[in-house]
Amino acid sequence: MAGPLQQLHSHIRNTIRDAVIRHHKRSGVVLFSDTTLRDGEQMPGATLEPHEKLQIAKALEAAGVHSLDAGFPASSESDVAAIRSMIGVIRKPVLTALCRTVNSDIDAAQRALDGNPVHKKGVSLFCGTSPLHRTEKLQKNKTEIIRTITDAIQYASNNFRIIAFSPEDASRTERDFLCECYREAIDAGATTVGFPDTVGVLTPEKTADFIKTIQDNVPNLNKALLAVHFHNDLGLAVANTLAAIQQGANVVQSTVNGIGERAGNASMEEIVMALSLHGDQYKRSFRIDTTKLAPLCHLVAELTGVAISRMKPIGGQNIFATEAGIHQDGLLKNPDTYLPFRPEVVGSSGIQFVLGRHSGRKAVAHRLSAIGLSSDEDRVNAIVALIKSQPKGTVVDDAMLKHLHEGLSS
Repeated sequence: MAGPLQQLHSHIRNTIRDAVIRHHKRSGVVLFSDTTLRDGEQMPGATLEPHEKLQIAKALEAAGVHSLDAGFPASSESDVAAIRSMIGVIRKPVLTALCRTVNSDIDAAQRALDGNPVHKKGVSLFCGTSPLHRTEKLQKNKTEIIRTITDAIQYASNNFRIIAFSPEDASRTERDFLCECYREAIDAGATTVGFPDTVGVLTPEKTADFIKTIQDNVPNLNKALLAVHFHNDLGLAVANTLAAIQQGANVVQSTVNGIGERAGNASMEEIVMALSLHGDQYKRSFRIDTTKLAPLCHLVAELTGVAISRMKPIGGQNIFATEAGIHQDGLLKNPDTYLPFRPEVVGSSGIQFVLGRHSGRKAVAHRLSAIGLSSDEDRVNAIVALIKSQPKGTVVDDAMLKHLHEGLSS
C-alpha cells in the first residue's frame, strides 16, 4: 500500500499531467503524431534499417511533429535498435512505442525507451474491440476486453506517464461499447485515447458523427487528448482526418507520403497544407514547418524505396510542372494564376515548364532566353512547330532545344 509521500508524489504527477492536457485542449493546436516509422514501415517493401529510421526521425523533428510512433519493440530487435538510437538524439518530440495490451510488450517498450526523460516517452496500447475482433481474433467477451484494457494501462503506469490507448477497429465497434472502453481507459490512467479507422471504411460525415458521439458520451474525455488515425482504403483518409479536426480532435496520426498498410494512411503533408490554406474553415493552428514538407517526402521515398506518384500532392513531380501553353503563359505572368501555393511554401525547388506538344510560344521563348539562345519571334515560332511534330515520348530538354535552334541557324 502506498505511503503518504508516495501518494503526494502521485497526486502532484497527476495534477501536472491534467494541467498539460487541459493546456493542449484549450490551445486548439493540432498536434501531429507521426507513424511513418511504425505503421508506414509495415507497408510491404518499405522496410527501414535503424540508421534510416534515425535519419527520418531527425527530419520529422526538424519539421515540428509533436510525437513519433517510433516502433513496435516486441515485434523485432531491429525496432528496439532503432528506438535506442534515438535516445538522447531526438529531444523535442515524445517518443512512443506500440504495444499490445500484454505486459511483456510493455516491458519491451520500457527497455527500448529506457533513458529517455519520463515526459518524452510513452506507450501506445491497442486492443481489438469490434465484434469481429472480439469473436474471431481475441475470443473474449466485452467484460474480458475491458479488463484487458484497464489492466494493461495500470501496468504501463508503473513506468510511463504518457499512455495512449486505441480500440483497434473502432469504426466497426458498437458505439455504446466503444464509449465504455474510452471511459474505462481514461479512468485507468490513459492520457490519450485514439479513434482508429483500422480498415479505412468511413466517410467524412460518418467520421464527424463518430467523434461527436465520443465527445457526448465520454464524460471524462476532458482528462485525455483525443487522437485520430485513418487508413486510406476508400481514398478518404485525409478528408476524414480533416472532418475529425473540425469536430475537435486534438491529435492527428499520419504518415509521410501516406505510406502504410494496404492503401496507406492519411498523408501528413496533405493535412498540413489543407489546414494552412483553409484556416478560415478549420480555425486550428499547427506547429509543422511547411517548408520542410517536400524535402521530407523525398527523403522518405528515397529511404523506403516507395516511389512518389507523379501526381501526388505536395511531393509529386508534376505538382509544380506544366506543359500546357495557356498555363505556362499564366504562370510566367504570375505563378498564382495556376498554383494553389508557391513551391517555396513547401520547400520545393520551383516551377517546371515542360516543353512538348501542348507548349506555347511564351514557354519556349522563356527557355531559350534562360539558356542564352536568341528568341526572336520567327525563330520561336519555328521551334514550336518542330516541337509539336516530334514523336510521342520525345523529351524536349535543353540539349534538344539547342539542337533545334542550331538546325534553324544552319
